[in-house]
Amino acid sequence: MARLNRAEQQARNRARVLAAARDEFAEHGFRDAKIDRIAERVELTRGAVYSNFPGKRALYFSVLAEAAERADEAPGVEPGTTAVAALGALARAWVSRLPLADSDEPLRIGAGLTPEVLADEPTRRSFAQLMRLDAVLLGLALEALEPPREPGGRRVRVAETVLTTLYGAGQMVGVAPGFVDPFNVIRACERLAGLDLDDAWPLPHIAHIPPASPVDEGWAPPEGFDAIRRRPVSLADDGVVVVLGLHRLEAVEDALRSAPADAAVTAVVVTGDPAEQAPMARLAVADLCGCLRQAFPEEAWPRLRLVFDDSGKTAAALGVPTVEDTTEVAVRVVGGRAVARAGHRGAGHAVGSFVPARGGDRARR
Repeated sequence: MARLNRAEQQARNRARVLAAARDEFAEHGFRDAKIDRIAERVELTRGAVYSNFPGKRALYFSVLAEAAERADEAPGVEPGTTAVAALGALARAWVSRLPLADSDEPLRIGAGLTPEVLADEPTRRSFAQLMRLDAVLLGLALEALEPPREPGGRRVRVAETVLTTLYGAGQMVGVAPGFVDPFNVIRACERLAGLDLDDAWPLPHIAHIPPASPVDEGWAPPEGFDAIRRRPVSLADDGVVVVLGLHRLEAVEDALRSAPADAAVTAVVVTGDPAEQAPMARLAVADLCGCLRQAFPEEAWPRLRLVFDDSGKTAAALGVPTVEDTTEVAVRVVGGRAVARAGHRGAGHAVGSFVPARGGDRARR
């Protein structure tokens, strides 16, 4: 057998640690799990575990993210062709993952998530923005199936209400086993399709966003991996690329609704704490999108391409060498060149609404 190189050995050890940690969290829960026992399970030292994960919470979030990204499709879930049917299918896929009252292993693994999200303000803020991102994705899918009747209408607030229902059901399963009736949760989500919450675009802040700056730069970004569709994507396509820190994820809607309908829109997600915050972000997106892909036909999936950049290398190649959770930088790409940039709040809207130059003019907005 060929000897593994250093990178291959590190990847192997990381996978072994994740598998051992899942067993440890399943048996003992997050609070009582021990790094020493995880190391013993795979015959590694405590230091070897910490060389892959800086702490127990980072390891825990990574275990949950891996499980969500690899989760099997729920049986009997077919895409809906109406908003009612799609929300019912989404809820059916969601509740199929909830633990039964007489089976506590999955519950024990996931029960520590909420306390860890609540543990500090940056994590709470990141999770809140992840929920806003999920609501935008779900709202756009609903709008694609059934366009709102009123001009400028949107269904993001309906999506927020659906997510509140589904996450609330998950919390109640944890604190009151046997209390939640999954069929009632499904029916409730179906009824939410017709809820009128007086939701419209544009939101008030849009009018105050400064314009993008015209540029003329070469454009050779690395390939990305779309977490929504689970496949590689090219960031060189004509359209908008916006680099967003975890505390600015709601700004994806600005870019999506402002960019031309035929333009690719890619969000590159970055964080100043990739060890803990990045796997939490992957978890939140995978939880929703795994169900969304089952519940909505592909033509209704939101056109956003979502790329996680845990290392910051993609952001650096896009001209953002240092990333933080508040980062917000956007680039407009036309014909293989960057023609506009913005590095302020609302950057996605600024470059999305930018009108490329025609003829001899450089650019205009």
